Amino acid sequence: MGKYFGTDGFRGEANIGLKADHAYKVGRFLGWYYTEKKHRDGVSEPAKIVIGKDTRRSSYMFEYALSAGLTSSGADVYLLHVTTTPSVAYITKTDDFDCGIMISASHNPYYDNGIKLINSCGEKMDEETISLVEDYLDGSVTVFGQTFSEAPYATRGNIGRTVDYVAGRNRYIGYLISLGIYSFRGVKVGLDCANGSSWNIAKSVFDALGAKTFVIGAEPDGTNINNGVGSTHIENLQKFVVEKGLDVGFAYDGDADRCICVDEKGNVVTGDHILYIYGKYMKERGKLLTNTVVTTVMSNFGLYKAFDEAGIGYAKTAVGDKYVYEYMQKNGCRLGGEQSGHIIFLKYASTGDGILTSLKLMEVMLASKKKMSELTEGLTIYPQLLINVKVKDKTAAQNDPDVIKAVKEAEDSLGSKGRILVRESGTEPLIRVMAEAETAEMCEKYVSDIVKVIKQKGHEA
Repeated sequence: MGKYFGTDGFRGEANIGLKADHAYKVGRFLGWYYTEKKHRDGVSEPAKIVIGKDTRRSSYMFEYALSAGLTSSGADVYLLHVTTTPSVAYITKTDDFDCGIMISASHNPYYDNGIKLINSCGEKMDEETISLVEDYLDGSVTVFGQTFSEAPYATRGNIGRTVDYVAGRNRYIGYLISLGIYSFRGVKVGLDCANGSSWNIAKSVFDALGAKTFVIGAEPDGTNINNGVGSTHIENLQKFVVEKGLDVGFAYDGDADRCICVDEKGNVVTGDHILYIYGKYMKERGKLLTNTVVTTVMSNFGLYKAFDEAGIGYAKTAVGDKYVYEYMQKNGCRLGGEQSGHIIFLKYASTGDGILTSLKLMEVMLASKKKMSELTEGLTIYPQLLINVKVKDKTAAQNDPDVIKAVKEAEDSLGSKGRILVRESGTEPLIRVMAEAETAEMCEKYVSDIVKVIKQKGHEA
């Protein structure tokens, strides 16, 4: 992780940790950098950069600041307006943009925001380019064999322009609809759009495929994104599905790159369940290339036990869909994801895509003629407890000898009956302490012991 950009972009509270000036400077550098790269490759046209945003009030401010920076450096900017992160990735790749930018803080509260950079292949930006952006933010960048304190401004006819590109978002919607190989007619589906990016997309897709669609979390006002709704507040969809007698429900986060499901009984179907359901489905059809599903270290013990029983191999990466994607691409794996609902179907997308995930789960239900609750049979999830501790310095807290000792003692006590995971958040000033064990009481004891030491040593913010 860099100084400004974490595992999922440059994120912070709007105009405190992430300011409009930051966005302007990011635009200034990227507009000049990609235009200059093209010119050096003998291409006379300006860089083309596409921008999407979520429903936060501050997203408009960052969209305008980025656009001003990009156009003043000579790039042409194409605005998708309110849309999902995976749609920006899709359009960046299919429409030959030099770079894509998504303005979102994902599942964070409305007062936070973020800038996610996407390369021309629709993937998260490479670390080398991000390092150049960070150097520019710090006042000096060395690139193209020179050192610049400020990117050159475009003048006269070379100043860039902005283009309304809502057609790109509509094309993405069409792409999702094209992936529905079965009619959803007769299926009652609940959608929780988190008052975020999917609010004007998800229902359109499900309606087009014939579902009887019921929606909550689709009234964004700039300050209610993720507020009691969405994949991080799944209890609302659970209640909604049961009360309405729906067949299944899907909840997205603020930028709709993750999906959590609810079965017809109101039970939560996590990312681990989704990997199990679709992994088995692919294996049964001979489509699970390398016979491997890619997970992260946060996936549940029960998932691995179920995979073993199903004869499915698995790999573990660091937390972050970026790392899952990198492993999948390098090793030829088709399916991977996180417990939190970031699921990557490599044949169809280069990022986690919540709406796509819900469509693929619908496919399994319809192909197997089974209810969602039946599809999760065979997977037993072990009790797991995760507590986030807000700290002054993530590295100092995690490397504290007494914290390390407390973790070791917990691991020794658990042995092979569970596990402890203590890690830094990639996007927030948090230490995440997680325990997995045979009982909830055991999880509570070990997590509490470690959190107590973190606080006693003065690391809590």
